[in-house]
This record gives sequence, C-alpha cells and structure tokens, in this order.
Amino acid sequence: MKQSIWMKSFYYIVAFLFASISLYPIILMIVSSFKPTIEIFTNPLSLPKSFHFQTYEKLLDQVPFMTYFYNSVFVSVVSVLLILITTSLAAFYIARYTYWWNNILFFVFLMGMMIPIKLGIVPLFILMKGLGLTNSLWSLILMYTAQGIPLSILILTGFFRTMPMELEEAARMDGASDLRILWNVVLPLMRPALGTVMIINFIQSWNDFFFPLIFITNEMKKTIPVGMLSLFGEYSADWGALFAGLTLSSLPMLILFFIASKQFMEGLTAGAVK
Repeated sequence: MKQSIWMKSFYYIVAFLFASISLYPIILMIVSSFKPTIEIFTNPLSLPKSFHFQTYEKLLDQVPFMTYFYNSVFVSVVSVLLILITTSLAAFYIARYTYWWNNILFFVFLMGMMIPIKLGIVPLFILMKGLGLTNSLWSLILMYTAQGIPLSILILTGFFRTMPMELEEAARMDGASDLRILWNVVLPLMRPALGTVMIINFIQSWNDFFFPLIFITNEMKKTIPVGMLSLFGEYSADWGALFAGLTLSSLPMLILFFIASKQFMEGLTAGAVK
C-alpha cells in the first residue's frame, strides 16, 4: 500500500514536470507580449514592469494583422470543412462496399502520405498560375485539402471498419438511403475520429508557412505566418509586437483544442487500441 502511494506520487511529479516544460514556452510568449523590445533583452525571464497593451496597439498599427487573421481563419476553416466532407464520403465507400478495386483505391490515397507534396512545388505553381489562382486564398485551400486527405482517409476508414453493420442494416430496412445513413447514423458515432481529423488538419493549415510564401505575394492576401515577417527589419525586429502577434495567433488553436480535446483524445486512444 505504501509502495503504491509512493509510485503514484512519483507519477504525479513526473507529469507535473512534463506539463511545466510544455507550458513554459507558452507562458513566456504571453508574458513577453506585454514587454517592449528592450525589456525583453534586458530581463527576458522576468515579469513585465507594468502590464499594458502598447505592444498590441503597435502590432495593429504596423501591420494589417486582422486581415492576416481573417485570411488564416478563412483558409483553415474552409480547408477543414472540405476535408471532412470529402474524406467521410470516400472512407465510408471504401469501408462499406466490397468492390475489388477498393483496396487499390485505398492504396492510391495512402500514396499521398508517401510522396511529399512539396517535391512538386514547381509544377503546382505552374498549375495554379494557369488556373489564375496565384494571389488567391483558394490556392491555399486546394493545397491544404489535397495535403490533408490521405491521413484523414486512413483515420476515418479504420474507424468505419470497426463499427457494427447492424445499425446501418436496421436503418436501410427502414428505407434510409446511404447518405442518410451516413449523416444520421454513422457520423454521430464518429465524433472522436472527426475531432482528430479536424484538429490535425486545422493546426497544419494554420501554421503553414511554405505554401503562402510561394503562392501569395499580395500583402492583403497573406496569412499570419508570412505576414508576421514584415515585423523583421534588415537590422532589427520588434520582438514585443512579434510576441503579441504570436499570442493572438495561438488563441484559435487553443480554443479549438479545448473544445474538441475530448474527441481528440478518444480518437487517439481508440486508434491505438485498434
């Protein structure tokens, strides 16, 4: 009994240490967002001498941050919605229909995880230019949707295949169509998998720097990762405003994770058990 108490205490201490290490950069970023640049260099680990929002006001004055923020939200939300719609339909078809080409189709989707999409950036740029989508947010949406489909297909197909067929057969006997079965019967039971897919793809599109740098040159079409580059000068950088921008840009991800964290953890646990 005493040994069990000591072991639990040890586990709690280890968990607390790992949590502190994980939260320290976030806390340091938030604290630094209230400091001017000179105070960040002179006292980087201390609390600010006075809490004020001058760095946030300076950020909004120097760059069109709210435009960057809107662009990032629009691109990420639309990309995630397209991924959820297309992959749920494709995964349902692959998992529930026993045609001979289903395994080949599944393998074709998985090849998207084996071949890095960034290797084809030159033909992709030529394609987007030919379609007239350069300097358009839809070029980013199409890229993130294509990039997120393979992993999402893998996750959702695995969940579909483990779900009992009896519920779908009962709904089909009542005259429900396949789309109605998918929408009213299957998807409500797939919330852990859908939450996992949503969080993974939202974070990937929200934090991406590469594709906006290639496809977007118009200042008012840039997303946050590329737009924040304007805070770096040739010889200096406004670190206070930069930390303020990083703090604001991290809020949507934190809110999304707190909302969907239960489904996300259930999805990862269920996937590990399977």
